[in-house]
Amino acid sequence: MTSRHAEPAGAGAPPVRAPDASMTLLTEVYRRPLDPGYALVAARGGSRRTRPGVAALAALALVLGIGTAAATLALRQPAGQAEQARKILETQITERDAEAARLDAQAKAIGAEVSALQARALASADSTLREALAAGAVEAGTAPASGRGVRVVLTDAPSADPDTADPDTRVQDSDLQVLVNGLWQAGAEAIAINGERLTATTAIRSAGSAVLVDLVALSSPYTVEALGDPVRLQTGLATSSAGQLLSALRTTYDIGVDTSSQRRLDLPGSGPVTLRHAQVPPDAKLPEPAYDEATSPTAPGVAMSPGRISGGAK
Repeated sequence: MTSRHAEPAGAGAPPVRAPDASMTLLTEVYRRPLDPGYALVAARGGSRRTRPGVAALAALALVLGIGTAAATLALRQPAGQAEQARKILETQITERDAEAARLDAQAKAIGAEVSALQARALASADSTLREALAAGAVEAGTAPASGRGVRVVLTDAPSADPDTADPDTRVQDSDLQVLVNGLWQAGAEAIAINGERLTATTAIRSAGSAVLVDLVALSSPYTVEALGDPVRLQTGLATSSAGQLLSALRTTYDIGVDTSSQRRLDLPGSGPVTLRHAQVPPDAKLPEPAYDEATSPTAPGVAMSPGRISGGAK
């Protein structure tokens, strides 16, 4: 049986190389896997050096935490100022709306009082003159009116976030302008939008995303009511450019369009109109007043048949 180790050689013989001499590196790695430097540190008590390392790490974490908190506060400060400014603006808007509503109610009360005084002053006037004045007030939109008609309701397209919605999906002032003109063309006798009576001096405009009717801000839904023959109004509206617009609003922009016939509609008056200047046409034939012009509060030549006064109105 052959031995795995060679016998010692005699004197003068060359040294015999160990069989695993070429595997010295692998043997050392296997026997001592830990680096000598790490072993030396561990032997000298490396645990004593751990405490300063932990303290330094804790100090670094504290500094980073303080810096992060300061940066967060610095980033949130402008947002806080913007929120405070927004609250101030909301408070001012609420106060202005309340003041506008109060003044509007006051103006309507004064208008009703003026109308009552005018009716009392004309009580003794000729019946023909009173009828002409009443008809003219209805045509001018200053007096309430009621009767059959149609109702068209326009509603903005549904949106998850109205603030970022496409403006084309909202009812715009131009849409109401086309609709109103179509109703006038179809034979409407009186028109109101969300309770605001339209007159010869009424303007339909926009201010941002709001629609203004006679300087009154309105919002969706927009209810347009028109007095007249319902069949004639609906037929004329459907065959006009306004009908094509309503169809496009419904199919293209998903805007709600609801048209219905109404047996009775009650439209308010716009209140008295202040004339800036007026003159009597040369061919006008005015009825003789049945009251004393010297004591009457109404100036001569102002009260006349509808369509006989030319001039501007406020």
